[in-house]
Amino acid sequence: MEAVLWYVLTGTRGGTNRVRILQALDERPRNANRLAEELDLDYKTVRHHLDVLEENNVLENSGDDYGAVYLPTDQARHHWETIEEIIDEVN
Repeated sequence: MEAVLWYVLTGTRGGTNRVRILQALDERPRNANRLAEELDLDYKTVRHHLDVLEENNVLENSGDDYGAVYLPTDQARHHWETIEEIIDEVN
């Protein structure tokens, strides 16, 4: 999981936005529309990053597609120290 986190959050072009999304979801779960508004990002951009994070088992959603609320997976929470290290490096 640590290698996946480093790759998804630093090894790709969208890593910075993915870090911002994770930070926001750490504060409280949100849906894609709310994330787009609060992070001042395009909705489609947020959806793309959420899909990447979900595919890599960093985030999970609860609810239907449009109104789905996203939150970190248990596996991501287990490796949260690594995520914080990445956040410190990116910021």
